[in-house]
Amino acid sequence: MEDQTPKSTRRVRYKGTHPKSFKEKYKELQPDQFSDDVEKVMQQGRTPAGMHRSICVDEILEFLQIKPGQIGMDATLGYGGHSLEMLKHLMPNGHLYATDVDPFELPKTRDRLAALGYGPEVLTIKKMNFAGIDLIVEEAGLLNFILADLGVSSMQIDNPDRGFSFKIEGPLDLRLNPNSGKSAAALLKTISYEKLASLFIENSDEPYYEEIASAIIATIKQGISINTTTQLKEIIKEALSYLPPNTRNEDIKKACQRCFQALRIEVNNEFGVLDKFLEKLPEALAPGGRVAILSFHSGEDRRVKKTFQALYRAGVFSAVAPDPIRATPEECHTNPRAKSAKLRWAIMAE
Repeated sequence: MEDQTPKSTRRVRYKGTHPKSFKEKYKELQPDQFSDDVEKVMQQGRTPAGMHRSICVDEILEFLQIKPGQIGMDATLGYGGHSLEMLKHLMPNGHLYATDVDPFELPKTRDRLAALGYGPEVLTIKKMNFAGIDLIVEEAGLLNFILADLGVSSMQIDNPDRGFSFKIEGPLDLRLNPNSGKSAAALLKTISYEKLASLFIENSDEPYYEEIASAIIATIKQGISINTTTQLKEIIKEALSYLPPNTRNEDIKKACQRCFQALRIEVNNEFGVLDKFLEKLPEALAPGGRVAILSFHSGEDRRVKKTFQALYRAGVFSAVAPDPIRATPEECHTNPRAKSAKLRWAIMAE
């Protein structure tokens, strides 16, 4: 009788110190098992696959001045790096509420933090966007501190299945919650030239918005669906092929970054969510409560700055950051994604 025992398959060999494929990076994707390899990746100024390196942690903790027993909120849980550090300062008897819309990363982060000893008795995680901060306050009462890190997590950007990066082939999705709303690919099928050009201007200050929007709309009108990240990248590349050769590659790279960002902001309604969150802040903070917001885009930063200054003039806030705090040169060297970060803070009047 022929042996029916299935043959064991050998794991794909780890290709060098920096494998290119996301799924090949199994050492980086298992940091508990391959901590030395993960540390080497970080020492090279890169973020290991499947991880996210929290930005401006020291600066945020210095401002928030978290004390044991307080109640606070991490409005954008992500990988949980900021939450972990805040939880350490809340012990004993403190409680942290955290929100996130990502159905894939949220349970991973919950399990990761629970394994470190931070379970539901000290940490409440809710799958929702932070525009619903009033719902948190209904349950928790007024908050002593709030942190909102508005950046997209590295594990979302690096995973090609999520479609956030033009650098690797993947579905043109860009949704933080792929189970809700319309993907970027679906958006492009019906969008007008005027609307698309407006998105590129308002959401990313794209200087070549006319050329890129025209090329995208022309492609759609030919009956060609733009379903992948590389399809969109190639359209942008062709639209800007007239640029001077000495700067063309860099200009195209930056245009891709801006256009992908603009579409991501649109499909997730990121500005709308932020505006609602800022509107509800005065009713969420306890007297003397502190809020810190980390932004990575000029449109976000303008909204935060304008709201903070208006509330300061109205006497709602007793103090606001005179200027944004930037990541240190040392942090930017080890984590290049920190370069565009701007941290603003405000303190509720007593």
